[in-house]
Amino acid sequence: MIEIRNAKEIDFEQIWTILHEVFSKGDTYSFSPNISKEDALHIWGEVPLATYVATQNKEILGTYYLKPNQPGLGSHVCNAGYAVSTESRGKGIGKLMCMHSLKEARVYGFKAMQYNCVVSSNHPAIELWKKCGFNIVGTLHKAFKHRENGFVDAFVMYQWFDDIQEP
Repeated sequence: MIEIRNAKEIDFEQIWTILHEVFSKGDTYSFSPNISKEDALHIWGEVPLATYVATQNKEILGTYYLKPNQPGLGSHVCNAGYAVSTESRGKGIGKLMCMHSLKEARVYGFKAMQYNCVVSSNHPAIELWKKCGFNIVGTLHKAFKHRENGFVDAFVMYQWFDDIQEP
């Protein structure tokens, strides 16, 4: 059984292992493939409003964070980032974390979620986000410098929470 819970300080060594694995590939996140452990954990664990882990038998399989996408007048829209260990991919962990994040976002009072830079060549993520209710609302031409493919498009994906009543 997979449990999703708030990350604890003791989790950050396993979180770093996953982040390092994901970021070093240079194909899904705009962070430097050579990002330091300290910088990665600051971005993932200190800046966000909340950081979560997906665990099974005390092993962390994936992690995600929630934070406001913009300050002030844009703070009703949140942003999330997800990372799943290589061994855990294809097992539905990403979908579980996404669905969990959508529920948590509502608990925090967010009215929508936006992904700012979904790499166009990351087909599994694009299809997953669509299945979870997101739409591509914009294309940023050649906005991502893919480690292997050079400059590729990135998508902005968005979901307004229809169950939220506007004031």
